[in-house]
Amino acid sequence: MGFLLPGIRRVASKAVGVPKGYLAVYVAEKMKRFVIPISYLNQPSFQELLSQAEEKYGYDHPVGGLAIPCKEDAFLGLTSRLN
Repeated sequence: MGFLLPGIRRVASKAVGVPKGYLAVYVAEKMKRFVIPISYLNQPSFQELLSQAEEKYGYDHPVGGLAIPCKEDAFLGLTSRLN
């Protein structure tokens, strides 16, 4: 499975619930699912990703959840800086 960064969880199964205080997002072309702390939503750098998601998908996300249109490496880099 690789390594886990503090504050971010890679969830292999979509059947796994999201703990209180966290949000599931789907990242990159493969739409990998990550569970992130809700506190990230207040960060300006993460809000930029949300703006990009709104531009690309509007409010109709292809996977039924919040899709973030960026490369997985960029997402992991950003979330590691937010920790």
